[in-house]
Amino acid sequence: MSDSPYRGPQGKPRDKRERERDRQARPTPAADARRPPGRGPGREHARDHARDEADAALLRGEAATPKTPRELRLYGLNACLAMFAHRPQDLRKVWLLESRIPKLKAVLAHCVQHRLGYTVVGDEDLQKLSGSAHHEGVVFGVVPAVELNLSDWLRELPAGPAAALWLDGVGNPHNLGAILRSAAHFGVAGLLLPKDSPLALSGAAARVAEGGAERVPMVRMGRADNSLAQLRSAGFVAAATVVRGGQSLYRTALPERLLLMMGAEQTGVDPLLAEASALRLGIPGSGAVESLNVASATAVFLGEWWRQRQG
Repeated sequence: MSDSPYRGPQGKPRDKRERERDRQARPTPAADARRPPGRGPGREHARDHARDEADAALLRGEAATPKTPRELRLYGLNACLAMFAHRPQDLRKVWLLESRIPKLKAVLAHCVQHRLGYTVVGDEDLQKLSGSAHHEGVVFGVVPAVELNLSDWLRELPAGPAAALWLDGVGNPHNLGAILRSAAHFGVAGLLLPKDSPLALSGAAARVAEGGAERVPMVRMGRADNSLAQLRSAGFVAAATVVRGGQSLYRTALPERLLLMMGAEQTGVDPLLAEASALRLGIPGSGAVESLNVASATAVFLGEWWRQRQG
């Protein structure tokens, strides 16, 4: 008996539609190969594998891979040039003032070579594109840099002295930019963000960082207790910064692998995190003001860590 799905009268020729139905219904060994990209069992298996990996990460208390916007608007000359120097493959579009052409010749040549759009526009257009009057004559449309998870970051971290910044409750993009600039200057290995923190790199933060955002990896943590345990296992010693009751920064021998916890200016480091830290540090001063802002304080702490490492 024929294995054809045709069930019409025996001996009667099939018309074109029936022959086509017969052909489509019959399985063939090459069926999967003919599926368009993104379809079929292979893709489904990849999705299942990705879900399994995400579930395993959640069980370990790690953050899921953060969702990043498809395109980020960077602005500011140094921020844009640093991005182009470190990851030109992520550049998508360029808008610039005519006066910026000499400074951006290499970028424009790259655009021509890779058929990327670039447009000479006016100041008002750049303000609209960047959302800022401080665009410095150029705006890039870029693929955002990927945030790492803590396990991957620690796995790739070289042995030896290292400083990591844990930002607890910091939310101002300009503070983030200033912190990234100081972090790059003093060779910080990573900027650690809590799992639920809304803080992420923006065009404003990148401009204030003056290129530092491309030098310091941003790491998204999972549960605070698990993250702290992982960092301790990697040799980091936690130091919480406090306004009152801490030992003087300048009378403390800082560890080679320093985990510096910086808190928001109004609330400071979470009391539970401060209690779990090996060190509680403060910056002595005249007392004329209660404290420095978080970006300025970060620069002072990192500068002292760097000084002690350099002898």
